[in-house]
Amino acid sequence: MCIGIPMQICSEDGLTALCSGRGQERRINLLLVGEQPLGTWVMVHVDTAIRTLDPAEVPLINDALDALEAAGRGDPFEHLFR
Repeated sequence: MCIGIPMQICSEDGLTALCSGRGQERRINLLLVGEQPLGTWVMVHVDTAIRTLDPAEVPLINDALDALEAAGRGDPFEHLFR
């Protein structure tokens, strides 16, 4: 299964950017989405931004990822789906 994570652009240098999200910082390739302003949220897969995100999507995606982690541990996860 391939999973992308939402990350926010903290600094950019043309077609690469330093992004943070879910407790991580990574240097991300922006070739598929083009240059983006600081603060933009992007979906990241294999250190590549594959699409920009509406900020309203970010908590929903993070809840779904948290639910996957909880299910993997055998913990309750239903509360993470609205």
